[in-house]
Amino acid sequence: MRILLVEDNRKLAGYIKKALKKESYAVDCVFDGGAGEERAVLGEYDLVILDIMLPVKDGFQVCRALRGKNVNIPILLLTARGELEDRVEGLDSGADDYLVKPFELKELSARLRALLRRPPKKKNEILTAGSISLDNARHIARMGDEILSLTLKEYAVLDFLVRNKDLILSRAQIYSHCWELADSSYSNVVDAVIKQLRKKLNDNKKQNIIKTIRGVGYKLQE
Repeated sequence: MRILLVEDNRKLAGYIKKALKKESYAVDCVFDGGAGEERAVLGEYDLVILDIMLPVKDGFQVCRALRGKNVNIPILLLTARGELEDRVEGLDSGADDYLVKPFELKELSARLRALLRRPPKKKNEILTAGSISLDNARHIARMGDEILSLTLKEYAVLDFLVRNKDLILSRAQIYSHCWELADSSYSNVVDAVIKQLRKKLNDNKKQNIIKTIRGVGYKLQE
């Protein structure tokens, strides 16, 4: 499961991330509301943990913006403000749950499990780009009528390319979406997966389905 943590207290964010990684979650951290909104819209996460008191945009604004953009993943709000009015505003802004600081990690984990057990709001989503189709409910990729045998990473990269078809995506964008954020070099990892995807898509130079944008990244063309 992949979680986006939006928390400006870097020490607390690191503490939460470390604890959740021990429970096998992949956790990406950003530290202001604007970056959190951008990441949640662009990336595919299973859940967002969203602090309310954030720079750039507060959690209420981010939550309302995400729901307005039809981002329907579960959102858990974190705040030191536990007044009834704040809890009501948080839930009315589109949050699914609300946890007041300070909290025990056991309670955070329990709330995450409860939210992740809920059935997804979008079912049987089929994404298409040209002759490529992705059935995300069954995790099946097709090229025309042929079912493709993809690794989890290959599927994730192809899904990201299809969702952003005709947009140029940098290697950094692809890496941060499909792998846990890190400071390590990402270019070779992305290039290796793209190379394997091209083989499985029979993407020769004539087809040019996944186009290399020199010095920038990649673009999927229909």
